[in-house]
Amino acid sequence: MTEKIHKFLDDNPWARWSALVLLASAMFFGYIFVDILSPLESELPTSALGWSATDYGNYTGAETFLNVFVFFLIFAGIILDKMGVRFTSILSGVVMLVGGAMVYFSSTEAFVTSGLKEVFDGWLNIPDAWWNFTPFVEGMPASAKFAAIGFMIFGCGVEMAGITVSRGIVKWFTGKEMALAMGIEMAIARIGVAVAFVLGPYLAATGTGVFDAEGNEIIRYEMDKPLAFAALLLCIGLICFIAYSVMDYKLEKQKGNTEEKDDPFKVSDLKYIFTSKVFWIVSMLCVLYYSAIFPFQNYASGMLRSSLGITPDEAADIFFWFPLGAAAITPFLGAYLDKKGKGATMLIFGSILMIVCHGIFALVLPVVQSKLLAYAAIVLLGISFSLVPASLWPSVPKLVDKKVIGSAYAVIFWIQNIGLYGFRKGIGSLLDAVNNGVADRMNYDYTIPMLVFVGCGVAALFFSLWLKLVDKKKGYGLEEPNM
Repeated sequence: MTEKIHKFLDDNPWARWSALVLLASAMFFGYIFVDILSPLESELPTSALGWSATDYGNYTGAETFLNVFVFFLIFAGIILDKMGVRFTSILSGVVMLVGGAMVYFSSTEAFVTSGLKEVFDGWLNIPDAWWNFTPFVEGMPASAKFAAIGFMIFGCGVEMAGITVSRGIVKWFTGKEMALAMGIEMAIARIGVAVAFVLGPYLAATGTGVFDAEGNEIIRYEMDKPLAFAALLLCIGLICFIAYSVMDYKLEKQKGNTEEKDDPFKVSDLKYIFTSKVFWIVSMLCVLYYSAIFPFQNYASGMLRSSLGITPDEAADIFFWFPLGAAAITPFLGAYLDKKGKGATMLIFGSILMIVCHGIFALVLPVVQSKLLAYAAIVLLGISFSLVPASLWPSVPKLVDKKVIGSAYAVIFWIQNIGLYGFRKGIGSLLDAVNNGVADRMNYDYTIPMLVFVGCGVAALFFSLWLKLVDKKKGYGLEEPNM
């Protein structure tokens, strides 16, 4: 009798890589929405929205507000462990779409004429005091308040999707090319950021019919078109999750629905996560590293414009190479991890590169004003962004029990979201504070905010060194191959 080569669906390379493409595509569209306004940050005050840096900081910080303060990510991890990848992926796609639609609606004339502007002008006017931990402050435009609520809802969906996709990859690729698969998923997601930076200014650019002394038309940037485009992509992302769920159902039918029936999740299992020292080291490394990356993305365009005196399109062209560089190298690093290991060492080198790059942006670029230097630093930062995530996420299954992997990813994402909320909200307020009285956003000084990111890199380096020492002593296998 001839033995079948592929016993289960995930043993078939074509099937498991197709499942990965569907999961990664949904995250690709989600990442586009996250950063579609980032290259336009410095143009928000002169757009119809009229948002200041503080307003924008509150809006971007809102993405993680419910995940942090309502513990939604923890609940998402419990939902994932109890209900499985199939249910949670579709749920996350729906939540992203609802929140994204609200953000888009806030940018339209229909928002004003609906009467919601008048309503929100009178709501959520919380004093801008030290005790106000919400993304709402007195004086915020109504559109910023409504958009922040929508971004909160979207943030619940996109972070739920993040842990679900990671769990799905573990499900389909355990014992196979897991780090390579995670690397490719992250690479595709990073390309989404690059697409957002290229398309955002292009879609937002609107002719005014007014020309300067040299005969060039003055361009005004409006936010409704890029947001509409990004919201439409969220619809396609939901379809990708539904298509993946069909494949997931077939796999579980073959295996007897093992994910949802074997070793059922109990809340008490979380003690195995919270009592693990190495887990907390990884979590702190994650929050520090990502706090110096994602908030930087939100303000990179304005920093480049201020340092180099360039247009939004030119700044987007430079930053484009950050996610593109990360996307290009991450799969190769994942393949190397699968076959050779050295994950803890990669975390160290990634942290060092981040310190160097943010140091250049803070102290060197404003002085030399060199586009070539900006390109070089952006590419190096992209390499750093490849080294850390490519080695960090495949390490989690080595640290926790299989049945709480979903919750483990959720706790890490929750801790990460605490940092993202604080830094996104804080950097916007810090920018306005250090540039008090500066009317032209092109003249903003980004030195202090960039030095804050340098400090995050230094702390991340400390935790990456500590992690390698603990792994050497305890033998978690972080330096060992995955295959």
